[in-house]
Amino acid sequence: MKNVFRVAITCGDVDGIGAEVTAKALSKLRPQKGIQFYLWRSSHISKRYLNLIDKYFYRTTVKTWPQALRADCDFHKTLIDIESVLPPPKWVEQMAKAGVSKSIDALVTAPLSKTGVIQAGMKDSGHTGILKRVTKTPEIFMTFLGKEFNVVLLTGHTSIKKAYDQITEDRLMTCISLTDKFRPILPLKKRTKPIALVGCNPHAGEEGVIDKKENEIYLPALKLATKKKISIHGPLVPDVCFQNQYWPKSSFYIASYHDQGLIPFKMVHGANSGIQVSLGLPFVRTSVDHGTAKDIFGKHRANETSMKKALEIAIGILKNKPVKW
Repeated sequence: MKNVFRVAITCGDVDGIGAEVTAKALSKLRPQKGIQFYLWRSSHISKRYLNLIDKYFYRTTVKTWPQALRADCDFHKTLIDIESVLPPPKWVEQMAKAGVSKSIDALVTAPLSKTGVIQAGMKDSGHTGILKRVTKTPEIFMTFLGKEFNVVLLTGHTSIKKAYDQITEDRLMTCISLTDKFRPILPLKKRTKPIALVGCNPHAGEEGVIDKKENEIYLPALKLATKKKISIHGPLVPDVCFQNQYWPKSSFYIASYHDQGLIPFKMVHGANSGIQVSLGLPFVRTSVDHGTAKDIFGKHRANETSMKKALEIAIGILKNKPVKW
């Protein structure tokens, strides 16, 4: 295990709650032995939040990533503060490059708006699009960890029609394999449970009567996964499998498309208690499970629970410690 892990944090949209939740989360998390924090933020951040960070960290401010790497930070209470003139999506782009070059070990992100990405002159679909492009990772699967259950999305931010067309046996097997490898990060009572594969059609296709996708794609993938000794069951009926009596029976749900997995996840866990992990990247990436919340920007009302948990889980993965709720 490394002596010091580098964890970069991006504060997200300048007019969103990212800086607020980040400052609050860091003030509660406090310095962590073996962890070096790098904070990307705008010069427009409220001094209130910088003062909150300064209660617990020795903050060294620089302007660029090369300067951050040269900064004196041999003490875990030192936080390298990058006051950047770049638009927030460019922070993520630079950290994706740093992850590829092994300059950082983990990236923790506050929310970015899709419009902000476009305004930065980028064509990516949010964080995942930026990370996928820069790292040249074939598939990145958005994964959501919660106290009650966990969800992996087989397809991402795309239309229902495109999502259906993207469901192939190769994609499904890649998702199943990555999910299985991630299982050890879960608490013991969860990690030993099988993966629950959720069908993409009503009634999981009704044995081919409604649709043949489950028969042609899901069942062969399940057979191959079982042959590889991966514990998995399904395809499960989508409108039944998320009922609370089934939560303890699975380590992860693999949902076929975005809303199929996130509607039940967010109804149960709310907007502040879950966190996101990106499976498939060459470095650890976690994120809050909420948006920019620009309607409460500057009101000091944002809940930092998700950001704190995102930081804790990123550190836990690096230190090979299971998730705690």
